[in-house]
Amino acid sequence: MHRRIIVPSALAASLMLAIPASAADFVPGAPGIGDSYYPASGNGGYDVSHYDLRLKYEPATDLLEGTATIVATTKQNLSRFNLDLGLKVSEVRVNGRIAKFAASGAHELEVTPAVPLEKNKEISVVVRYAGKPSEFKIDGWSAWARTPDGGVAAQEPDSAVWWFPSNDHPLDKATFDVSVSVPAGHQAISNGVLQSQSTSLGRTRFNWRSDKPQATYLATLAVGKFDITTDRTANGLPVLNAYSKDLGAHAGAARASIERTTEVAEWLETVFGPYPFNSLGGYVPNVTSGFALETQTRPFYSPRQFANGANVSVVVHELAHQWYGDSVSVRDWKDIWINEGFARYSQWLWSEKEGEGTAQELADYVYALRGADDPFWTVKPGDPGPENQFHGAVYDRGALALQALRNEIGDEDFFAILKGWPKQFAHGNARVADFVRYAERISGEPLAELFDTWLYEPSKPAAPAAAAAGLSAPAAGRPAAPKAGAKAAKPVQPKSWKKIAATNTVHDRERGRGHEGPGGH
Repeated sequence: MHRRIIVPSALAASLMLAIPASAADFVPGAPGIGDSYYPASGNGGYDVSHYDLRLKYEPATDLLEGTATIVATTKQNLSRFNLDLGLKVSEVRVNGRIAKFAASGAHELEVTPAVPLEKNKEISVVVRYAGKPSEFKIDGWSAWARTPDGGVAAQEPDSAVWWFPSNDHPLDKATFDVSVSVPAGHQAISNGVLQSQSTSLGRTRFNWRSDKPQATYLATLAVGKFDITTDRTANGLPVLNAYSKDLGAHAGAARASIERTTEVAEWLETVFGPYPFNSLGGYVPNVTSGFALETQTRPFYSPRQFANGANVSVVVHELAHQWYGDSVSVRDWKDIWINEGFARYSQWLWSEKEGEGTAQELADYVYALRGADDPFWTVKPGDPGPENQFHGAVYDRGALALQALRNEIGDEDFFAILKGWPKQFAHGNARVADFVRYAERISGEPLAELFDTWLYEPSKPAAPAAAAAGLSAPAAGRPAAPKAGAKAAKPVQPKSWKKIAATNTVHDRERGRGHEGPGGH
């Protein structure tokens, strides 16, 4: 409350310059960041630069206790702001002072600081909280999976609200320090580099650091009993892979796939440019899910990905996301194609490299596999809608769009774009429209019509469009077009197709709000 002071007018005028903005100038930050698919995701009014998470987890009971310190900068005068969190909060401090807080909505934590926060100021927020993540559900589903020896946080498009308070949207990326105390004999796996670990009084604390901007859904935590392998790349990057000790029959195939992480990453550098982060690896916990996820620096793989043997193609997919999805992230979830279309196309390029079918042959196969009346073609990869965000068309038709682009502009410009894009938007965010403009600038060609045909038309591109994209002319290993009135020839299946298709599954509520789509995000 401001006291009313009566002074001479000249003195009053000079004092007005020193008086801070009135309470009326401070307003609450928005409860959502403005995403077109998920309006409640993220929050407005501030930008996070760093999360420091100090956690204690009990595998036997699923009890997680945490103290999160968030460093952020205000983007407006704030009377109140929101964080996203599903667990119970016991205390919040803003700039060291006790703040009021209240839970609202499905996962909103409303924080009212003791003193309103001025625009463009760095602030610190400390949140103490606890709960059992597996008991928290949104619309009946959870991003936290219990395992026989612990728990795992890995999910898309949301996972953070199950284990730490955040501005939970890819548009607000930050660096992370994650410190986790677990019973001795267990390990805690997270993103980045393991800085240190120490054991005392029957507990071990693991300290992880991810030093490049990271979207909150790409932060991961896995507690359990793992076999861990470590190495360094030729360039000195630390490599850490972790395999649950109870993977059973899937253990060998999982190792045979993920131990090729360094090889795959080195090859991807020839396609996409320098690897963008400070470590490499992957982990396989004993979960019942069927998907994989590009958690930054250390992708998550379900054991079922290796049910039919080793599958390096899924490793290619998740590592490609380190460039396309992790370093360059979506500005809005409708821009999912700039993640998934490229990760799928990287599998096609790997197939080409391995001599198991060229990208052109895979494109021909995908185009010929489904008739014009197949609902597959009604999904628009450039804006699929939240219900189809992870539909197979985003992946396969999305990759078709890239092959069409490659055929239109030629390999030199095409591969220059694949390398230039992650450099242009490194550690930032972008839209589909940004990629279209970038491709036009590099190639010097108008490409709006091509992208509209392959990304936005809710129908199968007709024969003339396919021919223009190089998808209809016969080539070596491809059947010639049938004569008029003749039965169409069955498309030739490239050798790599089964491995690529093995990364496609239909998911239940356990993953991604029940969307249907490929198992490799």
